[in-house]
Amino acid sequence: MSRVLERLLQIDQLLRTAPRQTAVTIAEALEVSERTVRNDLAFLRDRFSAPLKFNRQKGFHYTDPDWRLPSISLSQGELFALTLGARMLQAYSGSTYTKELRSAIERLSERLPEQTWIDLQRIADERIVFRNGVENYLNPEIWNQLLEACRTSHQVRMCYFTASRNAKSERVLDPYLLHIYRGTNPYVIGFCQQRQAIRWFRVDRIQSLEILKTKFMRDRTFNAQEHLDRIFQAEVGEGKPVEVVIWFDPPTAPYIWERRWHSTQEIEQHPDGAVTLRMTVGGLNEIKRWVLGYGKGARVKSPPELVQLVRDEVEGMSNNYNISGVI
Repeated sequence: MSRVLERLLQIDQLLRTAPRQTAVTIAEALEVSERTVRNDLAFLRDRFSAPLKFNRQKGFHYTDPDWRLPSISLSQGELFALTLGARMLQAYSGSTYTKELRSAIERLSERLPEQTWIDLQRIADERIVFRNGVENYLNPEIWNQLLEACRTSHQVRMCYFTASRNAKSERVLDPYLLHIYRGTNPYVIGFCQQRQAIRWFRVDRIQSLEILKTKFMRDRTFNAQEHLDRIFQAEVGEGKPVEVVIWFDPPTAPYIWERRWHSTQEIEQHPDGAVTLRMTVGGLNEIKRWVLGYGKGARVKSPPELVQLVRDEVEGMSNNYNISGVI
């Protein structure tokens, strides 16, 4: 933003919210000369047709309080769309951007008449609700550090908690990009120096982070979109891609064919209403958990490793409910 435009916005704000303003008081508030202020006020009148007047009682003031600077031209629909987008981002990112979002929307709202903004705000508050289902404990400082490291290609050292092993470890990572899965699961994707491979790390499981002075060169063979297309949900996998085949019974079938679960999926519909889903993925653990969510409505056909994983899980669950004295 140019310095002149910034001054005009500050003058506009002072005229709307502060008590009686003169060229002297405005100059003191903006830390500029009185002559600069008078030039800016003349510019507002001549270039933007501001209804600007001066008298001893009110000082400089707008004769039409509904007049707005045309520096940011937004329709009601555009501002409403931005408001909803901000609400959605706030719901998904928790408190990370709450302050910045609130400030940005309030500044944009100043370009509309007050009652119009109140009406838009009421609709956003009362008629449209965003819920993220679960809430994570994302540290805004760590998130912002990762953004900076991704932007500047600096390595980071982090203390990471691995939930599957209930253990902490120290890693040095080349952060390539940030990925928010399902709106509530924030990941940083990059090259792990310890594993010498591309890995995903849940940002809310990073307990401490330090941006190092060393910079990294991104692997030129890494393509973010191709990488994301290969995975199922949030599992990258460590082995070669494997084809999975899963059968779903007729009552469950509509929940399968109504969505695109993976970029490689193929769905075969059967005469009785059942479907068979085929796709090639990099790991099997997320598939196992996903299949179990459909209960008896799903049956893994292949590969044998996935069949065994599901069988072991079902047997373990069954044992949990076969303990003596438990109904």
